[in-house]
Amino acid sequence: MGPHAKTRTFTIIVVLSNAFGNYALARGMRGRATPLALDYLAAIFTPWVMTGIALLILWLLSRMALMSWADLSYVLPVTSVGYVASALIGRFLLNEQITPARWAGTLLVVAGAVLVGRGAPHSKGAL
Repeated sequence: MGPHAKTRTFTIIVVLSNAFGNYALARGMRGRATPLALDYLAAIFTPWVMTGIALLILWLLSRMALMSWADLSYVLPVTSVGYVASALIGRFLLNEQITPARWAGTLLVVAGAVLVGRGAPHSKGAL
């Protein structure tokens, strides 16, 4: 796998594991009254929350790997596409109502990610 293919693959892993990890946490925590810290500890062991935690661990590790070879100024904007995925997941899988202002903000994130994504993942001074 070449360096650009590796970067794209890890970018996709970062975006999807973040979006679906947050979805699983949100789904697992919906409707839970958690006034005590012990309630949060009990929630950790529910299937949806455990799935969310596992996906967010994958997100962290894959993001660390991605940052080990790609510039921060490339990684952060490109992986911000995860915000779009999260908005879509919230709307269609969690039935959240998203205002036009939030959709506009989401589109601005996409525009910024497209502009940054057109550049190379490394600067001239990078490895």
